[in-house]
Amino acid sequence: MNSPDFNLARNGQTEELASQLALGISIESRDPKGNSFLMLAAYHGHTETVRMLLKAGAQPDSRNDKGQTPLGGVAFKGYIEIAKLLLDAGADPLADQGGSKPADFANTFGRTEIIALLNERVANAGRPTRWYSHLIALFRR
Repeated sequence: MNSPDFNLARNGQTEELASQLALGISIESRDPKGNSFLMLAAYHGHTETVRMLLKAGAQPDSRNDKGQTPLGGVAFKGYIEIAKLLLDAGADPLADQGGSKPADFANTFGRTEIIALLNERVANAGRPTRWYSHLIALFRR
C-alpha cells in the first residue's frame, strides 16, 4: 500500500486525494505532527477538499498532537465556509484546543464572522432541529 501524501490535502488537490483514499489509504492517517487530511485541508482553506473528506467520513473533531481540531484552525485562519461545513458535520463549537476554544482564536485574530457563527451554533446547540421536532411529533400521535 502507498504512503499517504499529505501535500494533496495541504494543496487542495481534491481529486488526487480522493483517488488515494479509494486505493485504501486511511482517511484518518496522520502526518508527523498528528494532523489529519481534514486538518490540513481546513487549515489551508480548501473548501472542496474539506467537503469531500467530510462526505468520505472524516471525523470533524479529530485532534492533532497539540490537541487542536480543524475548527480551531479555521477559527484562527478565518475560513467561514469551512467553519460552516465542519459545524454542519458535527464539529463541537466549544471543543477545548489545549486551553482555548475556537472562539478564543477567532477573537484574538478579529474573525468576527466566525465569532458570530460559533455563538449562533452554541446558542442553538440545545434546541432540537426541525426534523427532530417532526419526528417527536410523529411518535406522540
